[in-house]
Amino acid sequence: MGRDAREARVRDVFRQAGGVLRTAPALRAGVHPRDLYALRDAGVLELVSRGVYRLAGLPPLAEADLVTVAARVPRAVIALVSALHFHGLTTEIPHEVSIALPKGTARPRLDWPPLRVYWLSAAMFTSDIEIHERDGVRLRVYGPAKTVADCFKFRNQLGIDVALEALRTGLEERKFTPAEVLRVARTCRVDRIVRPYLEALQ
Repeated sequence: MGRDAREARVRDVFRQAGGVLRTAPALRAGVHPRDLYALRDAGVLELVSRGVYRLAGLPPLAEADLVTVAARVPRAVIALVSALHFHGLTTEIPHEVSIALPKGTARPRLDWPPLRVYWLSAAMFTSDIEIHERDGVRLRVYGPAKTVADCFKFRNQLGIDVALEALRTGLEERKFTPAEVLRVARTCRVDRIVRPYLEALQ
């Protein structure tokens, strides 16, 4: 197979995957490592993060850091301040990607972006996960109500102001109802803490 034919095949593989692929799935799809490196050097592919490539010339990545983490750590769920930012519930600008993993999971090895990892119990980890697609990559993100409950759970690390701003904004913008917040707050075992703030805001 000539160079042009190999390049066309690699482009097809990446297009079918939405434009972004990790090395292992690309190899399973029949892409030779030599072609990955050659096409990266030729500017056909961009190295987004170690082991994650995307077709050059695509529109800029939406939420590039989240896409990178989702591609490299598929089991992770975008959580806390990163999830607040994703849902438009905070004025904080995240300088790292906050993710949740089940207790007992090893810390992911990732050069970039910087990660803040929260290890959660099975009930907390699996509760209220939403699936969003960005640039062909499935992002697992906690829903707005669950994210707010988590912020109350980790208020000593984040600051109560972050949780309160998110609660107030979410209620004002109707991202969730008080009942939804209390439901997930019970799962996170913070309903007694959240309830007085909810009552004060209603």
